[in-house]
Amino acid sequence: MWIDSHCHLNYHKYEGITSPEELVNTAKGDGVGGILTVCCRISEELDKLLEIVDSNENVWCTIGTHPHDSGLGAEKAYSQQDIMKIAQSHEKIIGIGETGLDYYYDNSPREEQRNSFAKHIHACVETGMPIVIHTRNAEKDTANIMKNEGKGGELKGVMHCYSSAQWLAEEALDMGFYISFSGMITFKKSEELRNIAKIVPLDRVLIETDAPFLAPVPHRGKMNYPAYVAHTGAFIANLYNISHEEFAKITTDNFFRLFTKARTS
Repeated sequence: MWIDSHCHLNYHKYEGITSPEELVNTAKGDGVGGILTVCCRISEELDKLLEIVDSNENVWCTIGTHPHDSGLGAEKAYSQQDIMKIAQSHEKIIGIGETGLDYYYDNSPREEQRNSFAKHIHACVETGMPIVIHTRNAEKDTANIMKNEGKGGELKGVMHCYSSAQWLAEEALDMGFYISFSGMITFKKSEELRNIAKIVPLDRVLIETDAPFLAPVPHRGKMNYPAYVAHTGAFIANLYNISHEEFAKITTDNFFRLFTKARTS
């Protein structure tokens, strides 16, 4: 069984799908045994995410503010203590994020992004929960904030939908982080990303869809679904030259090793 370690079940962009439950059931039918649905706006998404996880077995969520939304007043209103309290209040909230920096779109001022990122890191260090990091065109600031705010190695988490430089992946691995790959790794132009995947130890790799975005080959350019994580998993298993079944077990074990709360929820 595969685990989709990052998607967005609450998005209203899935063609031909009437409910999150249908997404979950379709994924289960295609060999996906667990799903992590990730929060981008606490103020707008949290209630729906909790409704989804409460209604579906082996589906979990996070709490956090995406860098795109970090400048919104409603998101800045959530303090570090608020995030910690909410994260610890529900057994199926198993991580904090997605947070980080996105200097490609700059949808929020960079200073607001950095402040939000640091706030989320502090919440993770204090709670011991893993962080889910989004970074794009912001490698140096991402690394510096992880190091400076992570209190000397207490921070743990995952670099989600990895598409940055190899040196940042290496630094994240040195800090004990996991690296997660999406359907982008299957794209013809992603040779550099495939080379990065080859240097990630098997006990530190995760897979995801980031659905409804970034559908893998053979569905590239179409709507993405959690069920498609099996395509990405099979593709990376071939890179590692191991069986699909073995890689499914490895990435599932890695997921539960990082997101320890999921073991009992």
